[in-house]
Amino acid sequence: MKENKQLLVITHLSQLLDLVTLVGGFLVPLFIWITNKDKVFEMDAHGKSILNFRLSMIFYMIICVPLILFFGLGLLGFLIIGLFYLIFPIINAVKASNNEPPNYPFSLKIL
Repeated sequence: MKENKQLLVITHLSQLLDLVTLVGGFLVPLFIWITNKDKVFEMDAHGKSILNFRLSMIFYMIICVPLILFFGLGLLGFLIIGLFYLIFPIINAVKASNNEPPNYPFSLKIL
């Protein structure tokens, strides 16, 4: 296995493709993880962390839909999830470049 911090950083930042496309922020990290998890040191841990975060946020978004009917709480939930989508990939890209483990709060352990 080789160490490739740049690919780890790119994998975290590729989540921001959702700002341009609707599904690129999930598919690109998934593709990078599947193709490199056995080749790049720490890719398996970072990839699982990213995908757990993405799947958790999708789950939370589904929960927010019916909450819109209750005083607009779902809209507040969508705003918070949007901030998480923007902030945590950047924070974890910096962590990956410093050889630190990723940390996505409120992420369910799915994988």
